[in-house]
Amino acid sequence: MAGAGLRATARRLLLCRGHSGPRAASSSPSCPGCGPPGPGAHCPSTPRSAPADGADLSAHLWARYQDMRRLVHDLLPPEVCSLLNPAAIYANNEISLSDVEVYGFDYDYTLAQYADALHPEIFNAARDILIEHYKYPEGIRKYDYDPSFAIRGLHYDIQKSLLMKIDAFHYVQLGTAYRGLKPVPDDEVIDLYGGTQHIPLYQMSGFYGKGPSIKQFMDIFSLPEMALLSCVVDYFLGHGLEFDQVHLYKDVTDAIRDVHVKGLMYQWIEQDMEKYILRGDETFAVLSRLVAHGKQLFLITNSPFSFVDKGMRHMVGPDWRQLFDVVIVQADKPNFFTDRRKPFRKLDEKGSLHWDRITRLEKGKIYRQGNLFDFLRLTEWRGPRVLYFGDHLYSDLADLMLRHGWRTGAIIPELEREIRIINTEQYMHSLTWQQALTGLLERMQTYQDAESRQVLATWMKERQELRCITKALFNAQFGSIFRTFHNPTYFSRRLVRFSDLYMASLSCLLNYRVDFTFYPRRTPLQHEAPLWMDQLCTGCMKTPFLGDMAHIR
Repeated sequence: MAGAGLRATARRLLLCRGHSGPRAASSSPSCPGCGPPGPGAHCPSTPRSAPADGADLSAHLWARYQDMRRLVHDLLPPEVCSLLNPAAIYANNEISLSDVEVYGFDYDYTLAQYADALHPEIFNAARDILIEHYKYPEGIRKYDYDPSFAIRGLHYDIQKSLLMKIDAFHYVQLGTAYRGLKPVPDDEVIDLYGGTQHIPLYQMSGFYGKGPSIKQFMDIFSLPEMALLSCVVDYFLGHGLEFDQVHLYKDVTDAIRDVHVKGLMYQWIEQDMEKYILRGDETFAVLSRLVAHGKQLFLITNSPFSFVDKGMRHMVGPDWRQLFDVVIVQADKPNFFTDRRKPFRKLDEKGSLHWDRITRLEKGKIYRQGNLFDFLRLTEWRGPRVLYFGDHLYSDLADLMLRHGWRTGAIIPELEREIRIINTEQYMHSLTWQQALTGLLERMQTYQDAESRQVLATWMKERQELRCITKALFNAQFGSIFRTFHNPTYFSRRLVRFSDLYMASLSCLLNYRVDFTFYPRRTPLQHEAPLWMDQLCTGCMKTPFLGDMAHIR
């Protein structure tokens, strides 16, 4: 239905523009290929004639504005909404599953999806560690975890105590910089970085998103970490307490680490798997289906065997290891992919280490640590016939794609919620009108008299308000994890670079045959853009100023 609706929209638009079929281009100076409207009629997509000298330019601009409003309203059928399927798999690169013989998986947030109820537990435990072991002020205990505060993929400037969202071109999205729980004014952000929004990340942060000055929070476990970091900074600033930004950052990250190292998180999950583990039956269905079709499976995780074993027994059953050809725990990713020095060690059922040299990786056995180079040598699983799934773009996927040519699949649980928002009528209308208004601003900027500039300033203000509304649909502070106002986020840039496929959960595989081929949509570059909404609505496919520039050709 949605596809039919869009096709009908396109037909209506082409008819409105006078395109009943192939035809010679019109000699009209307004828009190549568009015939004049019929007597007494005005097609809103056909540009009105420019006013004569001395005419009311303001009225002319507002007439164009109203034409566009009507066109956007008429050309956006209700069935345009709900176009995207939250359970779909999205491709950055063409990949045929028929070529994939070996499937690999991370465990946490890949095979095992966790409920959001885990985050306040991590936050509270780390907060209490700060107070009781690091002797932080008791007043910090008043803070509770706010699940609506942060999003994944944000950057934190350690020296400036600044949590912010950065786009694919290393620019801070203004309005998304926070110190503690309070937004930092745009002017102050620009002053902090020497009069620019641009952040030289290559100087401040390493390949894996960590550096002496800036860290990128890339995994889902980092959500309570960002929240705690912001709460502690907020307390110190609110009480006028001096502090060293580096010490505070390290103490908070160490407290979060202690929650994992001490096994607290593992204990919570093991005590109530029904509460914390989601979609276990779907994980079992995915694994069973792949094995039934003759695929080989392996698991590489940083989690300990006892924890993984209990979770897999809950989701799959006591014989879960029979589904996997190789099981590797406590792998120490991403070092597993780059450090050749650590050998594999075999574990017994009780978790005790064996000392014998590993010359082959056997089905049903458990191995600890090791490295990818020995893994490749012992299994001979190389190149694009291997597809590995993980949730962390750096620790799970980057090295595998860039260094070893494996195919990769990113698990992005936030995708499901974001698509549901994109499918809403409010988002669709807001974004479409915002794009159309942007096109008007671009084309009408040729009018530079005082009245016209006032109109353009009004439109610019409306455009900014629309951008803020659209941003707040996803998250009031930081917006979507995939977009700044118009550019992809830095997170999106890494997602496209390091993953062939991405999806909300592993269960999305159940919607496709095991020989399905994923084709990425041809996303147009700016110079090859087809009929964009702003071009359609302004009715002019030619570049402004070309006529004025004829003398310099």
